[in-house]
Amino acid sequence: MQNTRDAVLDVHDKPGFFQWIGLSLQHMFSMFGSTVLVPLLVGLNPGIALFSSGVGTLLHIFITRKQIPAYMGSSFAFIIPMTALMKTTGYPGVATGVIAVGIVYLIVALLVALIGSDWIDKLLPPIVVGPIVMVIGLSLAGSAAQNATLNASGHYDIRIFIVAMLTLFLTILFNTVLGGFLGLIPILLGIVGGYVTAVLFGLVDFQPVMQAHWVALPKFELPFVNYQPVMHWGAVIVMAPLALVTITEHLGHLMVLDQLTGKDFFKNPGLKRTLAGDGTASLFAGLVGGPAVTSYGENIGVMAITKVHSVYVLIGAAIFAVAFSFVGKLSALIQSIPGAVTGGVSFLLFGVIAASGLRIIVENQIDFDKKKNLMIASSVLVIGIGNAYLQIGSGNTMVQFSGVAIATVLGIILNLILPEKARSER
Repeated sequence: MQNTRDAVLDVHDKPGFFQWIGLSLQHMFSMFGSTVLVPLLVGLNPGIALFSSGVGTLLHIFITRKQIPAYMGSSFAFIIPMTALMKTTGYPGVATGVIAVGIVYLIVALLVALIGSDWIDKLLPPIVVGPIVMVIGLSLAGSAAQNATLNASGHYDIRIFIVAMLTLFLTILFNTVLGGFLGLIPILLGIVGGYVTAVLFGLVDFQPVMQAHWVALPKFELPFVNYQPVMHWGAVIVMAPLALVTITEHLGHLMVLDQLTGKDFFKNPGLKRTLAGDGTASLFAGLVGGPAVTSYGENIGVMAITKVHSVYVLIGAAIFAVAFSFVGKLSALIQSIPGAVTGGVSFLLFGVIAASGLRIIVENQIDFDKKKNLMIASSVLVIGIGNAYLQIGSGNTMVQFSGVAIATVLGIILNLILPEKARSER
């Protein structure tokens, strides 16, 4: 592991005031693009996403006793079910699902405290996680393509396609050409470059930005205030299984942080606390109107380059995120970003998610000559990408299970019940 003496600021080091401001803003901007892109794609308020990510980070740091420099940002894993729920139940259904995600994390944290974590590897081996992560990325491809080609009335617009392609090109260029900190915010730079391009093509309406106040409360969605909470079991069933997948992402981030800081976060503060921190952050997000959150790899990248591992810098980033959520014109500006720009960025972003799943398979040297592996991956990929959903009931009692949720559950079940070797392989 890396010697902590190599760090400019170790986990518990406090930077000077002006250094703290600069480093905190640096971390905040590293997650900004991804965190606001999720609500734009789902139909949520970006100000709430910033607010819930900032407060969620503070909650995570408090629960982990200021031991882990981790930032909680909007999770891409839940975009499909959240988008579907927004169209059917509105935010109350999304809230149910996001809270369910948090509860799954807390249940897993409790089980880890009682019986350890070995069972997670047995339940979610690479042959299950890899194809599911690929499905999460590839199943979003249709949404990205629609944003990159169709206008608000559903008609093809060549201007939208051109802006989407230019946005994609700029994002790829920023990813490959830029280094240092700028190389860690290609999504944000891609959105900015795409936005300027969209303005030149006449695709941006500045009227809402002009009308917005400089200081404004985020548009909270509070139970018993903005809506009467109702248990949407369909939302629970659709989103809860995906929490198991993001838990494996959480484990991966902890491993990288261990190597980066020279510490063992699995022992101190312990996996039970880190999972509880993630779960509490999502619970809070669901109670105020935000999307589910998860730890962000972008901030780990910033720490790797700057060698600043201070938890106080992450606290500063969270405080700035909360402060920016109260800038009304900023939220209006983010919401004015046209679908052409989000579609262009999403082409790359969703592809990267799918490639991450493929990397899990490659790095773990999954043998597809083994029939068990082939059966699991084949079933998960086609059902998930094809969105073979299950619909039960009708009207207000209708429950719909997305293809991603079905693929996740099916992958877990097949891994548990299929023999290691088929009869023909014995």
